[in-house]
Amino acid sequence: MSYIDQSTRPSPAGMAAVIGVHAAIGAILVAGLTVTGTIPAIITSTEATNIPIEPPPPTPPEAIDPQPAPKDTTVIHAPKPPRDLTVRDTYIETTPVIVPTVPTVPGTGLELPRPDPRPSFDPVGAKPRNDPGAWLSTGDYRPSWIRREMTGLARFRLDIAATGRVTDCVVTGSTGHAPLDAATCKLVSQRARFEPARGNNGEAVPGSYNGAVLWQLPE
Repeated sequence: MSYIDQSTRPSPAGMAAVIGVHAAIGAILVAGLTVTGTIPAIITSTEATNIPIEPPPPTPPEAIDPQPAPKDTTVIHAPKPPRDLTVRDTYIETTPVIVPTVPTVPGTGLELPRPDPRPSFDPVGAKPRNDPGAWLSTGDYRPSWIRREMTGLARFRLDIAATGRVTDCVVTGSTGHAPLDAATCKLVSQRARFEPARGNNGEAVPGSYNGAVLWQLPE
């Protein structure tokens, strides 16, 4: 078995390449640090402009309440009158005053004249002087009323004069048949006789009378 003993030496070409790389890096660094352009001049002097500031408005003075003028405190002293302790008798005149009497004039006294006594009567209404049952009868029925069987109760009011005479008649309740109502007022006004009504003094006055008549068919 044989061994080959060789010694290692740097290659000239490799060294040249390394040197070239380092030279390029150095050139780049030098180029980057080179300052180009003009450096501005340094200003050493300073200039300032004063701008005027308006002063603040003056503060208004505080309102002060006016003090009232001092009142006049002058004290007035009045002299006291001397006391009179002397007791004096007081005299009062007691002469009576006489008032002359005035004669009383008739009719001017306080007593009022008394009214003459007059009789007083209670008012009285008109009263029939004859029998109210005789004011109508079955003979007053007409044959036509009987055939039609006309019946009913007729109520009426009579006006009586101060002489006792009937002056008016009004039917206040109808029988339901106009012929019977008309016959009632006609016959009663002709046959009725009255005592006139009386007032408070007993005098004859006009009055009224209310009555009723029953119309029945004759048997």
